[in-house]
Amino acid sequence: MDPRSEVLLRQAELFQGSVLLAGLPADDLLGQLPQAHGWTWHAGDQALLEARFAGRNQHGVEPPQVPFDAAVVFMPKSRELAAYLLNALASRLAGRELYLVGEKRGGIEGGAKLLQAFGKPRKLDSARHCQLWQVTVDNAPAATPLESLAERFELSLADGPLQIVSLPGVFSHGRLDRGTALLLEHLGGLAVGPVLDFGCGAGVIGSIVKRRYPDSQVTMLDVDAFAVASSRLTLAANGLQAEVISGDGIDAAPRDLQVILSNPPFHTGVHTDYNASETLLKKSAEHLRSGGELRLVANTFLRYQPYIQQALGNCKTLIEEQGFRIYQAKRG
Repeated sequence: MDPRSEVLLRQAELFQGSVLLAGLPADDLLGQLPQAHGWTWHAGDQALLEARFAGRNQHGVEPPQVPFDAAVVFMPKSRELAAYLLNALASRLAGRELYLVGEKRGGIEGGAKLLQAFGKPRKLDSARHCQLWQVTVDNAPAATPLESLAERFELSLADGPLQIVSLPGVFSHGRLDRGTALLLEHLGGLAVGPVLDFGCGAGVIGSIVKRRYPDSQVTMLDVDAFAVASSRLTLAANGLQAEVISGDGIDAAPRDLQVILSNPPFHTGVHTDYNASETLLKKSAEHLRSGGELRLVANTFLRYQPYIQQALGNCKTLIEEQGFRIYQAKRG
């Protein structure tokens, strides 16, 4: 059981009614709270929760329309995302209870300050290195449209500017991270064909590839619904078309790919998690056609080269710079 869920269950009497659990972990919490309903934006968590609690969890970037008398937000890594979630739920809870739970190292104390906009927050519990906060929504806000919170910025590229649209909670929100910037400088010589942008985030890599290689069929994949929505907005802002799919890891991707490109993630929330990246590397040969290429950027401290070598039988470092390496390998 996730420690945040354990803290909630220490106060289980508060959550026996129709409660919405936003960003809940994929554990047994819904089993312990039989009238609760979940809302997640993580495709992997959605699959696990749907398998165990069919029909009791919604996946997406907008809160579900099911009625609820109280809501709990599990503090996300992004403060901007926390603000969006709290606003969206407080707008439907006038005079009722809104809760925030999270790990101390995950910024729960700072997140709790966001509750002050709705009333007078109070700390209900502190255990398992987590805190639980509550506020009665005396000042119910108007719901802020998600797209109005998007950060928009322009990349100046040799073939013209590219507009990027990033929603709260998306990796490198509102800016281009150094790793992706380095990979963008080394996208030359790609063979035309089906391309996968794995862990697409705001859609930077996939959009650039689609513009530079218009005859390639580009698929963008991310586990996070906010990233999927951001990628679609970025494509639309640049008049580009590509497939954008929500899925948990490389198993959700098409096969017979000509190219896999990625700045692969190695965090889940505040926790280090190499599983998605390592599985991508181990299974890359299953998704690449003969002669297909894997090209990715990674921090130099990440030991990805042995996985690539084992999966594809070769691995070349194209460049090492600013604490990053770009790896290239081809399937025989």
